[in-house]
Amino acid sequence: MTSATAMTTALPAEQRPPLMRLAREVAFETGTRLFEEGRRADRFWIVRTGTIALDLHVPGRRPAVIETLGHGELIGWSWHFPPYLWHLGAEATSPVRAWEFDAGSVRAMCAADPEFGRAIATWVGRVAAQRLHASRVRLLDLYAPYGSGGPA
Repeated sequence: MTSATAMTTALPAEQRPPLMRLAREVAFETGTRLFEEGRRADRFWIVRTGTIALDLHVPGRRPAVIETLGHGELIGWSWHFPPYLWHLGAEATSPVRAWEFDAGSVRAMCAADPEFGRAIATWVGRVAAQRLHASRVRLLDLYAPYGSGGPA
C-alpha cells in the first residue's frame, strides 16, 4: 500500500538517490520500541517490510495507537524540527526491515543543497500534517462525546 506520504510518492525521483546514499539497513523484531515520546529524535526510518504502530501517551491509559505504517512510509518526523524530540512513540507490530538515517547527516545535506532541503522539508511537512490529523481523529474516536468529531 502506498500513501501520499510514502517516499516514492512524496519525494521527487531526483532527490531519492542522495538520501538513499545515507541509508543503513536495520531490522526490528515484533514488539521492539523504536522511540518514545519526549526523547531525543536523532534518526528516522523508511519501512521496507513489516509494520510499525505509532502511538500517543494518554495519562492513566494504554498508549493510543494513532496509525500503523508499512512499506515505503517515513517513520519519524520530529528529527527535522527543533528541539528534535519525538512527538509520538513507535513499536514494531511485525518483524520489520527498514532503512535507517542519521538525522544530523540528513539535516547537513539539506543545508548544503537547498533544492534537496526543500524536497525533504516538503515531504516531512506533509507527513507531520498527516500524522497530526490522524492523531486528532483517533483521539476524537476514543474520547470525544458521540457526534462531536464531525466536520463543522
